Amino acid sequence: MKKTALITGASSGIGKELAQIHASSGVDLVIIARSENKLKELATQLESEFQVKVHIIVKDLTNLSSAQEIHKEVFEAGIQVDYLINNAGFGGVGYFHERIWEEDLAMINLNVTALTALTRYFLPDMVKRNSGRILNVSSTAALLPGPLQAVYYATKAFVTSFSNAIAQELADTNITVTALMPGATETDFGKVSGMDKTDLFKDAFSAYEVAKAGYNGMLNGKMDVIAGVKTSQRILFKFLPFTPKKMVLKQIFELQKTS
Repeated sequence: MKKTALITGASSGIGKELAQIHASSGVDLVIIARSENKLKELATQLESEFQVKVHIIVKDLTNLSSAQEIHKEVFEAGIQVDYLINNAGFGGVGYFHERIWEEDLAMINLNVTALTALTRYFLPDMVKRNSGRILNVSSTAALLPGPLQAVYYATKAFVTSFSNAIAQELADTNITVTALMPGATETDFGKVSGMDKTDLFKDAFSAYEVAKAGYNGMLNGKMDVIAGVKTSQRILFKFLPFTPKKMVLKQIFELQKTS
């Protein structure tokens, strides 16, 4: 049976690649982003190339009512969401006390509140059917605190913790929850956040590589998928629990200074 996927932040980067990967199997989509022109362009391309149906929803997910509005529109359109892919998110670099508070609040609303709300609205439908898959795009930032990106790292820590917790709650069902934790990835995220000017974003991985790893991990029911990181970084992650926290924080601080 064909499985329809709902993907947020689908107009570019990892979200767009996830849409391409899903549509390439001849399966329908609901794609969501703020840019109507980009969504229409993507929908036209996917429908033409893969003969699928693409329902677009133009929505600013930083608005607290957006998740409920999306669920209502999807329900009224008679669309069953089999795969919920919460991809939308953004970050920002700077000292917390100097950053514009409204921007950080919007970051929390998008990275945390919208993701949690969409999961809450669509998960009961999956539970009733006893089937479904959820992919929440987190970050390797979830693995440690992030000086100069304090709020962003904290939001991603929430995403991974939340995803893992409900994955266990659903362990006796046919529903899986996967947290995708990318490292530095070639997307608009780096430019928007200012991270493209830092050492962390040197030799970033392609959005396709990361999206493919996350999508396959979701299909296989994996709880965590770390993608877009070098072997040396994977080794460092393993040693994090044994490294003095002050040393780690200082290293991250230096890496995230913009040039």
